[in-house]
Amino acid sequence: MKRKISICLVALVAAFVLTAQEKKAPAASGILHPEMTVENGTWDKPMASIGTKPEAGSPWSTTSVAAGVNSKPQPGRPVTVVGEIVDFSCYIQLGKHGEKHRSCGQKCVQNGQPIGLLTRTGTLYMLMPEEHDPRRDGGVDAKASASDHMGHIVSVSGTEASVGAYRAIYVQGLTK
Repeated sequence: MKRKISICLVALVAAFVLTAQEKKAPAASGILHPEMTVENGTWDKPMASIGTKPEAGSPWSTTSVAAGVNSKPQPGRPVTVVGEIVDFSCYIQLGKHGEKHRSCGQKCVQNGQPIGLLTRTGTLYMLMPEEHDPRRDGGVDAKASASDHMGHIVSVSGTEASVGAYRAIYVQGLTK
């Protein structure tokens, strides 16, 4: 009888602990450190627009098509997405974004760290210039617009592509 009571008590305690852990678990999605606020631009009124939306029938530029394996780049679709410009590396590693991280993020992207776009739901896109040959040959500059709008909510137009869990928006029109 003592053994049955002990087993029941252990099961009850285990169930209680698991329930408590589930309540404390962080949400599967959402913005890391929402207390780090954005002061310029809103989700309904972005501060600026970056890039040009490609036509639905041809989401990639001619240089990207030509550079694709057998002249066929990976699938992509024209999009316009509203989000906060973030330093991709600091956001993933430290959860930093918003006005308080603006100057650090500007320095990071100016020194080659990847640029990100953080949406209201917490989706994080990497932002890159779309045009393949100008990108490869240094004829485009995403750093300038990213630095100008670091920590701001903006609207970004371009071609969305993804591989596995990685998501990117390739932005046209960032030529030097």
